[in-house]
Amino acid sequence: MSSPLPFPDFFNSLRKLKVEQGLKTTLVGIGPMSRRIVRVALEVAKKRESPIMFIASRNQVDSQEFGGGYVCSWDQRSFVETIGELAEKVRFSGLCYICRDHGGPWQRDRERQDRLSADAAMKIAERSYLEDLLQGFDLLHIDPTKDPHVEAAKDLETLIRRTAALIEYVEKERRQRGLPEISYEVGTEETSGGLTDPGVYETFTQKLNSVLSAKGLPLPAFIVGQTGTLVRMTENVGSFDSRCAETLSRVAACFGSGLKEHNADYLADAVLLQHPLLGITAANVAPEFGVVETTAYLELGQLEEAERRRGSVSSVSNIAETITRKAVAGERWRKWLVGDQREWSPEQVQQDNHLRMRIARICGHYVFDDPEVLNGLAQLKGNLSTLGIDMDGYVDDRVAKSIDHYITCFNLEKLTTKLLDPDR
Repeated sequence: MSSPLPFPDFFNSLRKLKVEQGLKTTLVGIGPMSRRIVRVALEVAKKRESPIMFIASRNQVDSQEFGGGYVCSWDQRSFVETIGELAEKVRFSGLCYICRDHGGPWQRDRERQDRLSADAAMKIAERSYLEDLLQGFDLLHIDPTKDPHVEAAKDLETLIRRTAALIEYVEKERRQRGLPEISYEVGTEETSGGLTDPGVYETFTQKLNSVLSAKGLPLPAFIVGQTGTLVRMTENVGSFDSRCAETLSRVAACFGSGLKEHNADYLADAVLLQHPLLGITAANVAPEFGVVETTAYLELGQLEEAERRRGSVSSVSNIAETITRKAVAGERWRKWLVGDQREWSPEQVQQDNHLRMRIARICGHYVFDDPEVLNGLAQLKGNLSTLGIDMDGYVDDRVAKSIDHYITCFNLEKLTTKLLDPDR
């Protein structure tokens, strides 16, 4: 789908509003963890007249030649088409931007596990980015820091060289094909060697911009920086550093860019409300929305079981057990755990009921499209319907409140109107 204001123009208009009117906002990048989350996000954005950015990682959405994505088996084409279809369904015609989150070499789990060479990984990244471009993505995050051979995030020269090379490749393809301008996001939030220090952040930005300018390439809209956030399981275990965030914001602004924060999930309201005041231009939220949707299903499953015991329903979906079993078997929980539990076998996890249920909540969204889970959800919905309970309405409401929370804290209500119809 196409937005009434292309992203480069949107970004420049937002900067102008901030300078001329003192407007303080933080954009929210929403992880497309499920079809429901995409639809509800569009509904909330329409109601609140807020811009919306969908941020898709390569594991979530990617070309079929690389295995597609775990969310709805989406590749770039079907992802963009689905957003367009859902926008039409809910009659959304506002500002919606489709963004690549953590694009680049080794960004799919399998590429790191296979320890692909730099040349092989970069060529795959190019093909993935090209498909992003062809399908109309608005913003590409260029992140070549996942090198399994070296700590690329600590090697600024390698990081700058690979970042510039990928932008140069995409721009060459875009210009040759006569496609519209897009925007770029650079840098990484990795706590181990990422852009955690304001001095390193400034050096990286200055050197990268120098290389890009010399090649006649666009400068980045966003520069990712580490503000102290870190998501593990269902909480933010980091320590948000407001001084660092404000410093990074000022550095980015000096180069005509905005600070992009990742891992804003689960932060306290007092911290979220600070974001616009500190100059954080945008922040990504993803796993939290998946947890909200999964938790709603688990709660409804508990209700269903209680009604079975009362004799109101004859058979139950066992949706909690199905989601839990599938989530544990998938082993994606390893990235969210801390300490020795990351090395546990699925069999060990199955013996720890508390841990099993925590994994179900954080990793349930990875298995939403599993046939057994889909069948269970269908049965759950049918059972609840006989009790006069609207499963979709309940889950939609939970997801909507979570998304709406960020729009409120980030001062995004009516921003679309301010940008498209400033005289209104």
